Amino acid sequence: MTIKKLVLSAVAASALFVVSASAQAPAAWTRPTAPFQVIGNIYYVGTEGLSAWLITSSKGHILIDGGMPQNAAIVEANIKSLGFKLSDVDLILNSHAHFDHAGALAQLKKDTGAVVIASAGDKWALENGKYPGSEDVAYLNFPGVKVDKTVGDGETLSVGSNTLKANLTPGHSKGCTSWTTSVKDGAKTWKVIFFCSATVAANRLAPNPQYPGIVADYQKTFVKLAGMQADVFLAPHPDQMNLAAKRAALSPGKPNPFVDPTELPSTTAKLKADFEAQLAKQQAGS
Repeated sequence: MTIKKLVLSAVAASALFVVSASAQAPAAWTRPTAPFQVIGNIYYVGTEGLSAWLITSSKGHILIDGGMPQNAAIVEANIKSLGFKLSDVDLILNSHAHFDHAGALAQLKKDTGAVVIASAGDKWALENGKYPGSEDVAYLNFPGVKVDKTVGDGETLSVGSNTLKANLTPGHSKGCTSWTTSVKDGAKTWKVIFFCSATVAANRLAPNPQYPGIVADYQKTFVKLAGMQADVFLAPHPDQMNLAAKRAALSPGKPNPFVDPTELPSTTAKLKADFEAQLAKQQAGS
């Protein structure tokens, strides 16, 4: 096959990814929304229904997640409209290797030149654009992206004045990673978590688990999350953190509505209860 044919085949495959995924996704996932400053040097650059986060510094930026394959253009436009350069994005991090959060990473990596970093548990899924355990489900596929470096639990990454810590919280995906950092806002410093997820979603728990050990992973994750603290809870889906309402409530001189130390524990408790209910149903064959 000629190079030209290879390129055309790759383009066609990418288009199929987009069409297939779009047919299954809520419209809000790919609907543009204006970017905004969340707190300190953290900005929202995602769509109406899928989060993407930009953490800035004078020496380079960090991007977390990118959304659906076609969301790359929206994320890039949002970054530029805030006055930042794509070429200044040094690191791209991923929360988990699902098409609605990792689908745009290949294009974002190409356009920014950034280094892509993720957990070892999600490396295969990211590079192959597959949902492990459901590889034959076409709409879950996405354009694969080369992972330049893998991180382990507790490992830290720094760009400029920003340091993020990788906290492995597997279950939702095998390598689900919740990133934590601190942000200074005015005279105060707040603990921030970019939460991966802990919903059951499309995962099989029993009798044919999505991947070996998934139930134990969820259980360990809930214990881990229960021991963590965060002042600012940032989720992969805006509706998981009432982002629209908080955004509307942002006002200079008033307390930042994104600061809520109760949100991580309350969300963890709800997700744990749902997991236990889903596990019981699946074990019973419902």
